[in-house]
Amino acid sequence: MQVTESKVVQQVLPIDWIVIGSYLALIMAMGAVFARFSKNDSDYFRGGSKGTWWLVGASAFMSGFSAYTFTAASGVAFESGWSVVVIYFANAFGYLLNFLFLAPWFRQIRATTGAEVIKMRYGLKTQQFYAWIGIVMSLLMAGIWLNGLAIFTAAIFGLNIKVVIVVVGIVVLFYSMSGGVWAVMGTDFLQSLILIPITILMAYLCLKQLGGFSGMFDAINEQGLTQDFNIINSPGRFLDSRCTWLWAIAIIVKNVTAHNTLGSAAKYFSVKDGREARMAAALAGILMVLGAIIWIIPPMASRLLFADAVNGIDVSRPAEAAYAVAALNLLPRGMIGLMVVAMLAATMSSMDTGLNRNAAVFVRDILPNIYKVLGLKPVDTQTAMKFGKIYTGMFGVCIIGLALYFEAQQGKGVFTWMLGIGAMIGVPMSIPMLMGLFVKRAPSWAAIVTVCITMVPSVLGIYAKSIAGYFYGDAAQGAQAVDDLSIYLTGNPWSFQTKLLLNLVVGVTVFACTIPFARTSSQAYHDKVSAFFKRMHTPVDLATEVGELNDGKQLVVMGRFSMITGCLITLLCFAVNVSAGEHWAVLFVAGTVAGVGSILNFLGMRYNNRTRVLAEQAQSEAQAVCVTETI
Repeated sequence: MQVTESKVVQQVLPIDWIVIGSYLALIMAMGAVFARFSKNDSDYFRGGSKGTWWLVGASAFMSGFSAYTFTAASGVAFESGWSVVVIYFANAFGYLLNFLFLAPWFRQIRATTGAEVIKMRYGLKTQQFYAWIGIVMSLLMAGIWLNGLAIFTAAIFGLNIKVVIVVVGIVVLFYSMSGGVWAVMGTDFLQSLILIPITILMAYLCLKQLGGFSGMFDAINEQGLTQDFNIINSPGRFLDSRCTWLWAIAIIVKNVTAHNTLGSAAKYFSVKDGREARMAAALAGILMVLGAIIWIIPPMASRLLFADAVNGIDVSRPAEAAYAVAALNLLPRGMIGLMVVAMLAATMSSMDTGLNRNAAVFVRDILPNIYKVLGLKPVDTQTAMKFGKIYTGMFGVCIIGLALYFEAQQGKGVFTWMLGIGAMIGVPMSIPMLMGLFVKRAPSWAAIVTVCITMVPSVLGIYAKSIAGYFYGDAAQGAQAVDDLSIYLTGNPWSFQTKLLLNLVVGVTVFACTIPFARTSSQAYHDKVSAFFKRMHTPVDLATEVGELNDGKQLVVMGRFSMITGCLITLLCFAVNVSAGEHWAVLFVAGTVAGVGSILNFLGMRYNNRTRVLAEQAQSEAQAVCVTETI
């Protein structure tokens, strides 16, 4: 089954520009509205720990991926089919562990930033070590995400790369700076509410074109792709030994670890208590499982229906355009703008979370130490919130500048270099954050030593072939020597999974070797560690620790913004071909968004009315008591 006439690049129509522009304006308006939720730095950086489970859970889900889902991951699905579900099921399993016990622990740490948690567990030096490296790496990675999104949308949808970088960067900067974490969570929820139905629609249209699941499996067999689309493959079937058992194990270890370290605790600081943290984790996990099922279908359908069109895309890896090509060919005219919005949402949700957390770390964890060195007094909570906005703005400008810089390099290896640095640092830094959750008897310097020593094999692992090529005097010969050695030791060529598992083994071993030296740390340090674990396992008392809640306000605000969004999407019915029955696709997406919004608004109004009645009753009872006592 092959479609001969398929679109490769489609010019964005005026209606698509209206959709994209309206969406960006709407989420900027959300930033202005949510600005009223923040009265101090605790509200600005963690929502005063008053976030509801559904708001925090949707934000955790959205911050867990970027446009990578529609590009690189889709490229894997285009080439190797079902194997990509390992990535998303590993994420879901990570959230399952959060749900079972870690999410309540994370919330009960009662912190504002991830760096604050590190200070409680390992001390000030380790906190500063992680804080500075984390901010730098986060900014660099956000710049890469933004530039990657711009390059992709420019190649597929004909948008100007620099314009995408600047416009998207400014929009994220505006609502993150004005509304803080409340705006981040609110926009993430709205973005998920748009993303889910549009991707469900895409999966349905692909299956419809293929004749359902049975037609899809028939097409896979007819085109001889059964072996390529196996979940697990032999080491030599794909370049870099992707989709093997070792690859699957490495992906599971990497993604599960990413969701279950002290560094990932910050996603639950905004929720009310441990119970709601558990529910937020459950929601994020369920959405990730749903995503794994619906996101994989369009790129696989592109392989079956539009392979020539995908391979004709002018990007470095044409397979990464598989999802977009399916959208261009199957979505009704006038709905391409919504697909662009979905891709923007995926990247913006990662950027805004990083912006807010970076500003929080700088204001709450780095600046106080600078003040201390300079002999200055710490600022009050109101000033800290103002500083948070200032540094959010500064970091946002840095991200835009970095993305423009990467664009100016014109493919000179900056991406590869930076991704290599991220991989080199990421795994070594995560190991002490995972081990520190379960191992109490470790010295205060265990984390720093583990990171520094593990980075040695990490560097060698990433640049092993280049180093070998230097000594051999020939790059190809050096690379082959490294592959031969890896095959001899592990049965697999030198690849991502080999490097990751090597780093993991080295890191865990180094950390374990520091445990006998726990006695070298002071008793004061061990007392702080004991207090940290006791704090982490002590349930939150909502009444005394959080105070007055605003659940109804969250429901009403998100409900009304969702209803407005649904109504705006409905206007696309004037752009699609109604006579061909294409309006049902618009109504499905619009109805889902507006329907959920209506439910939220109804629940919020009912909650507010009930709260008002209870308050009036309490006031009347108090007045009655006063009268009785007076008599």
